[in-house]
Amino acid sequence: MYAEIIVPLHLPTNYTWKIPDYLISQAQIGVRAEVELRNKKYTGIIKNISTEAPTEFTPKDIISILDEQPIIYEQQLVLWKWIAQYYMCSQGDVMQAALPANLKLNSESVLVFNEEYGDNFTHLANDEYILAEALHIKKELKLSEAQKILDSKKIFKVVRELVNQNVCFIWESLKEKYVEKKEQYVILNPTYDDETQLNNLLNNWSKAPKQLELLMSYLYYLQTEGIVTKKNILEKSNATDAQLKGLVEKNVLQIETRAASRLQNLPIKNSIDFELSDAQKNALQAINNCFNQKKVCLLHGITGSGKTQIYIHLLSEIIKKGKQALYLLPEIALTAQLIKRLQQHFGGNIAVYHSKFNDNERVELWNNVKNGITKIVIGARSAFLLPYKNLDLIIVDEEHESNFKQNEPTPRYNAKDAAIYYAISNQINIVLGSATPSIESFTNAKENKYGLVTLTERFGAGTLPKVEIVDMKLFPNIQKEKTIIAPPLHAAITACLNNGKQIILFKNRRGYTPYRVCSACGWIPECKHCNISLTYHKYKNQLVCHFCSKEYALVNTCVACGNPHFEAKNFGTEKIEEAVIDLFPKAKIGRMDMDTVKGKNAHSQLIQQFEIGKLDILIGTQMIVKGLDFENVQLVGILDADSMLNFADFRVNERAFQLMEQVSGRAGRKDNKGLVVIQTLNTKHPLLQLIQQHDYNSFYTNEIDARKLFFYPPFSRLIHIQFKNKNQDVVQKAAHFFAKNIAAQLQPFIIGPAEPTVNRLRNMYLMDLLFKLPKQTQTINACKLAIQQTIAIMYNTKEFNNTIIIPNIDPI
Repeated sequence: MYAEIIVPLHLPTNYTWKIPDYLISQAQIGVRAEVELRNKKYTGIIKNISTEAPTEFTPKDIISILDEQPIIYEQQLVLWKWIAQYYMCSQGDVMQAALPANLKLNSESVLVFNEEYGDNFTHLANDEYILAEALHIKKELKLSEAQKILDSKKIFKVVRELVNQNVCFIWESLKEKYVEKKEQYVILNPTYDDETQLNNLLNNWSKAPKQLELLMSYLYYLQTEGIVTKKNILEKSNATDAQLKGLVEKNVLQIETRAASRLQNLPIKNSIDFELSDAQKNALQAINNCFNQKKVCLLHGITGSGKTQIYIHLLSEIIKKGKQALYLLPEIALTAQLIKRLQQHFGGNIAVYHSKFNDNERVELWNNVKNGITKIVIGARSAFLLPYKNLDLIIVDEEHESNFKQNEPTPRYNAKDAAIYYAISNQINIVLGSATPSIESFTNAKENKYGLVTLTERFGAGTLPKVEIVDMKLFPNIQKEKTIIAPPLHAAITACLNNGKQIILFKNRRGYTPYRVCSACGWIPECKHCNISLTYHKYKNQLVCHFCSKEYALVNTCVACGNPHFEAKNFGTEKIEEAVIDLFPKAKIGRMDMDTVKGKNAHSQLIQQFEIGKLDILIGTQMIVKGLDFENVQLVGILDADSMLNFADFRVNERAFQLMEQVSGRAGRKDNKGLVVIQTLNTKHPLLQLIQQHDYNSFYTNEIDARKLFFYPPFSRLIHIQFKNKNQDVVQKAAHFFAKNIAAQLQPFIIGPAEPTVNRLRNMYLMDLLFKLPKQTQTINACKLAIQQTIAIMYNTKEFNNTIIIPNIDPI
């Protein structure tokens, strides 16, 4: 018997191992197996089992089987294969992304002393002698321990010499990283399960009143909570460990150690306590009708139209059927408010999955999903890769968001697109929801590939906010002094604060100032590792690279001309916060960006503060744009629309419209009449007029005509190739060599190669190549094959074999 096994390596095809006779009964698809490849041990997933031996090589034996039951289903393995093929990566890359870290066993090299060598090390060099002596005493050493003994990380030459001289040998140790959580539970002696016996005990209690008080507390919590942990009963009853120990010694209570979940444990429920509007009812019915004909339905509902309430009804039906549902969101910031809403209706049926969870929590949720215990999973793109037992519905909220696409590291997959493939392949219903759908999704709906359901009115008495455009050229003094808040916006903020309403101020740039310029010669401080200007963060008093996160001391003297005067150009959220505090000293102000929401619960805490009215003004980046619902927000200020409109990218108008329309949608929800103030230097930009009218359909018509004219998606398909090398000359030669070799087959579809705007990141120089392909499967597959073949040629060419070549399918 032979097993095709996926290992966490970038292998073009999966390797095959032989199943020893004693493991045949344990081997099954979806279990983890311990295998060895080039003297390294790996944890792999068995994908296929057959009796057909490989003909080109002699397979090695599987070392061990690690699971009694599969940790993943076959349909997920099929999905892994599709992701690998479509996005030009390996199934091992997908495995790395999908499996929680604690299901991928940790392999560490161990040095084992050779007893036959003896104890004479006098001929060895100094470091070799020290390590050999330590091995002679301890018999085994981890590489990390050897590094500490020699006080150096560079020990591999020493180890190699000891191995060559047979002083020791190396073996790989695989260790399970998942640790089951143990909890001590307090239980009543079974004798007192009989009510008569319990009454006799309580009525005849004569001594130790504190113990009796603890016992009564225990009985109360047992009745109200069902189970009682030792930790909780001591905290809630304000009792001591000695008092509890006394009850145990009297054989009244018992302490039992059990496995405990790290996940939040809420009561299971399925209740809906609100009525849908007529428009929502019609939309819900239309979605269900769509599912009878198509598996994919686009729900195009304006901001505040109540799409989430429709989702709640769909999820309730899934729970009634005993099935599972996945609720995909573009980023973690959105989960906090939504989780709170859904838990009110579904309690413990809801689980959240994202990168802020620790490794042990992820394993427990993985197992709960696999076993069908968790009915509804909410999370960012990684939640899509969980092993669902009986998935019946996928909801992709804010489907237009680029965050569904993973750019680093590989696999560079789009969770939305992969979810659509998975849903169609497995007959699962999928809803794509957005107020500003992506051009591609709306085109698919227009062409009848997806169902289309629209919601054109806000839920309740809410109306779409009024949009005012402020021409910053009318305030020359403001421009000269770099003032952030123009008088019309200042007046609107003042009015809102006086009326007890809340304000959101949006700028999609964190930090204090994006860059500082020498006032004499124009020199700009740049990152030493990236060709990018450094952003000034005032609270750190440091310059920070937003690409590699390297921090630098503040530069006070120009290195080019010695001038001590610098000008701050533009502004970020930190500077906005400072300005707003100066203008409105009595207002309570919060800031939401990557600098202020670090930590597992930071997002939810800040959102909760704003939601309950502890903050008057919330300043933020695009984190505040997406799907958040605040009843008391009356005003939204977009402080620099020009920064969103001036990019050399064919999607610039689409992204700008989506961002501004989405952030505008935070104003005037429920029964408030909202106002949006957009500050700009270019009031004539046609996109601003469409945002002012909230006119998505006209925006789509204009945009689709431009895309067709210049042959961009959805009329074509893009494949982006990036080249990386520490040597600029080599990376340029590599890109041109690649283009020349592939040109014979694909010349009409090649754009480039060319340097990107930022041509060096993390000490690696970059070059780009773009393929703009017709939407023909045969042409696209031929292009992918040609790319793979050319990459193989380059990796076997000495000059280019250290150049990193990264294909990115459907880049965003």
